[in-house]
Amino acid sequence: MNNIKPDKNGFFGNYGGQFIEEDLKNELNKIEKEFLEIIQDKSFLDELDYLMKNFVGRPSPIYFAKNLSTKLGNKIYLKREDLNHTGAHKINHCLGEALLAKKMGKTKVIGETGAGQHGLALATASALLGLQCDIYMGETDIEKAKTNVDKMKLLGANVIPVSHGTKSLKEAVDAALTAYKNDFKNSFYAIGSVVGPHPFPMIVEYFQTRIGVDANKQMKEQYDGLPDYVVACVGGGSNAIGIFNGFVHEQDVQLIGVEPLGKSEKIGENAASISFGKDGILHGFKCKVLQDENGNVMDAYSVACGLDYPGIGPKHCYLNENKLAKYETIGDLEAIDAFYELSKTEGIIPALESSHAVAYAIKLSKEVKDKRILVNLSGRGDKDINFIMENYPKN
Repeated sequence: MNNIKPDKNGFFGNYGGQFIEEDLKNELNKIEKEFLEIIQDKSFLDELDYLMKNFVGRPSPIYFAKNLSTKLGNKIYLKREDLNHTGAHKINHCLGEALLAKKMGKTKVIGETGAGQHGLALATASALLGLQCDIYMGETDIEKAKTNVDKMKLLGANVIPVSHGTKSLKEAVDAALTAYKNDFKNSFYAIGSVVGPHPFPMIVEYFQTRIGVDANKQMKEQYDGLPDYVVACVGGGSNAIGIFNGFVHEQDVQLIGVEPLGKSEKIGENAASISFGKDGILHGFKCKVLQDENGNVMDAYSVACGLDYPGIGPKHCYLNENKLAKYETIGDLEAIDAFYELSKTEGIIPALESSHAVAYAIKLSKEVKDKRILVNLSGRGDKDINFIMENYPKN
């Protein structure tokens, strides 16, 4: 369904590419070659499909949120990626990356994580396939997502705390990339989103696109038509690209990516890279980056640590520039309100990341009525409950 591909240098229009050292560039070109070959290999695809169905539990259902719909005056549908094994969409690309690493003869996967969902999914895939697994995670995020940290360790992963900078996702990516550069002959960098130097965004996107393919088919078969809006939260952007790719060719469907406004519109207090960023280079690729007046990368902030990143996937930059998708913002408190609203109205506890998309659906419902709004519920909120109850309790 998705017909927007990067060019031979990994660019989506002005965004993407490889801004890395020559030896690493050679290795990534090998990975691209292996990836393009392996996705034509029936045995690889059969193994992946078997695991997606019987290990992950795909396809995840689309649920009509009747109570919330009645309350908001629109038909709200939830793509239940939170029901996947490990509790989020991340398992989709982690299984693919781990299988690719194994086929390439790598013995270890290296990854980064913010909210812990990518780390948990990668640790799970590594345990299944017998790979060593190193996960880099900022100390701030380790405190906020302790449950996921414990799960990663239980699965045999080596969780490595990152103590510099904001001690969050950007610094975790820095550390993971450095570790990979030092051992790329034996390791595979299983990046956690549609970011990084080419071919990483393309690889993650490929494995996540099944969200949108499934969702398009499910809406037509179960609900007799397409949604008017498809809404997804955006940090790096993997869950959003995944669902957008199923609808980007549908002219009557509005795609909306929801960025984290954090505390305010002030740079350093949000992680809304498209809304407040400028063109720049981050982690080996070109995208919209939060920067100061001198071009230095600024700290990013969101109450949802999985969205706490100062850049965004290159394809999102392309979709925005070409008006193929619209990007809006939701602040911390709006997301927290939506976290409670979905929990109490539908009996579904969403991840704080996904709560941003739910919050936008609520906000949109003040402007439009009798529309069909499909929200990608990219993860469940188990990891966030202690943090929310301790810091934002409500009766």
